[in-house]
Amino acid sequence: MGTYIWSRLAVTAPVLVLVSALVFFIMNLLPGDPAMLILQGQAASTPEQIDRLREQLNLDDPAVVRYGRFVAGAVQGDLGTSVQYKRPVIDLILERLPSTVQLTAASLLVAIVVGFILGVLAAVKHNTWVDTAAMVFSVLGLTMPIFYIGLLLILVFSVNLGWFPIIGGSTGERLILPSVTLGVVSSGIIARMVRASLLEVLRQDYITTARAKGLTGRVVLWRHAIRNTFIPIVTILGLQVGGMLSGSVIIETVFDRPGIGRLAVEAITWKDFPLAQGTILVTAVAYVLINLLVDVSYAWFDPRIRHN
Repeated sequence: MGTYIWSRLAVTAPVLVLVSALVFFIMNLLPGDPAMLILQGQAASTPEQIDRLREQLNLDDPAVVRYGRFVAGAVQGDLGTSVQYKRPVIDLILERLPSTVQLTAASLLVAIVVGFILGVLAAVKHNTWVDTAAMVFSVLGLTMPIFYIGLLLILVFSVNLGWFPIIGGSTGERLILPSVTLGVVSSGIIARMVRASLLEVLRQDYITTARAKGLTGRVVLWRHAIRNTFIPIVTILGLQVGGMLSGSVIIETVFDRPGIGRLAVEAITWKDFPLAQGTILVTAVAYVLINLLVDVSYAWFDPRIRHN
């Protein structure tokens, strides 16, 4: 098990380096002078202010030197200083991080519960109206734009029914609609994967043997079939968490939540390069680490993997 984990860590390390390089150089390859872009629209900006900002951002140094400084700072938790907020980028991210983590965790719970239940029902009731209804729901979740789902939920449950506040309210009340919005989209994918995996497992010879021994359908399903569907489901979950992190940009804007996604939108709007760079890097690193956890979890669900 230890060897397997170390092998996954060895693969993850160069990926993190590549992610940091992509984030840095893409941000620095944008056309125009970053200092002039940041100060654009400020009537009081002068050549001296532009030069001072260029010096603050070290824009006169070669790109390789600036990248090395960026990586060295990032390893120590220093992502630079926000031009707009005049505060360390890492402090701003840490302030907003709990809100995004809370939203992602709640959305993942909604996606797992709804997607798993629908997928199991669709597989057990294969080729019935239950199967059809579950798949129709999953298709709707996959095809409807996420911002449209969010606005629709606000219209129905906040404006018309008044069940949830549009602005204000307790933390729990303000979390329900955003998490349902993100969770519904992912639950459609999970439901289809659970259905396909479970149908394949239920056709295996050992399931037929278990039924021939007189085991009830419930025992066969929960003791023998479900666990063998976990690996493809866990893979999808890892990808969905990454999708939720990117989807938080839209959801936090629609529902006015102060998370990292909203912070990234503000940074891009204000052309705050250090803040935009930091938020994108943290989100990308989180995605890579989540997929590392998914890889490690394979060994727990299937002991054969840890010995390969």
